[in-house]
Amino acid sequence: MKVLYYIIYPLWYMLSLLPLRVLYIGSDLLEPLLYYILRYRRKVVHKNLTESFPEKNKKEISQIEQAFYHFFCDYLVESIKLMTLSKEEVMRRMTFKGTELIDDAIERGQSCAVYLGHYCNWEWVTSLPYWVTPNVKCGQIYHPIENAEFDRLFLKIRQRMGAVCIPMNDTLREILRYRSEHQPIVIGYISDQVPHWRNIHHWCDFLHHDTPVLTGTERIVRKLGHSVFYLDIHRIRRGYYEASFKPITYKPTELPEYEITTRYFQMLEESIRKDPAYWLWSHNRWKRTREEFNEKFEVINGKVIPKGEEAERLRQLEAERKKKR
Repeated sequence: MKVLYYIIYPLWYMLSLLPLRVLYIGSDLLEPLLYYILRYRRKVVHKNLTESFPEKNKKEISQIEQAFYHFFCDYLVESIKLMTLSKEEVMRRMTFKGTELIDDAIERGQSCAVYLGHYCNWEWVTSLPYWVTPNVKCGQIYHPIENAEFDRLFLKIRQRMGAVCIPMNDTLREILRYRSEHQPIVIGYISDQVPHWRNIHHWCDFLHHDTPVLTGTERIVRKLGHSVFYLDIHRIRRGYYEASFKPITYKPTELPEYEITTRYFQMLEESIRKDPAYWLWSHNRWKRTREEFNEKFEVINGKVIPKGEEAERLRQLEAERKKKR
């Protein structure tokens, strides 16, 4: 499979050397191919939009749907451009507001957690190291790609501006390592993904859906006392974005359990409702339902356990522990 890397890398590199105005011509040609011919995830996108905006009529839904595919193709070519995008150009095209809040938290001795979603161009957020105090290490949590060579390629692109990519399963270990080294960090968490069944501990009302949500980020920031922000990204015009840091809390342990997660989804929904076309509607976000969860699983002592013999055994062990007390 290494041969794929050596084929794709130079092709990607050569494409990325093209000016964005040329790449956008490719985006304009790709859009009708995805939308009308390949019909890429059309059913998923339409279902997500109609269920999320029941107040909108068919024409309005269709307009958002087409605008999404237009933006999605732009996102693809902008991601290609990321391979060779210069510091000066990326800082002109992806600006950050509120970075002084990050710097202030670092000065107080607090590392920072930044919630964001698959909204606008989340790939260009890796340019954050250019905007914050130089003594901080910026990073993002990511899902490694199964194909090792493609994973290597994406890591090379995403880390070229100084941010580090931390595999999701290594999140706490790596963050604790940075703390032991007295290295302040700013870590981005894209938390609008679908959790695995065994990781469902909380549900939010999100875009008219009863939504299972990831809570691992909240557990980490509570444990380590990080300042917590939401990154609100706004698309100014084609190829230009503004990302604003909005505080969620500076004292995570003082909020009720899951309040941080709930606030994040409220803020993300607010962003989406302002400009719906820029969220990743092709993602099957609501494939897990509470009814199915309750049918197949139960929570025992904070653990999500499949119903059956394993759950019964854990109930018995828990009962024995209580008797010993």
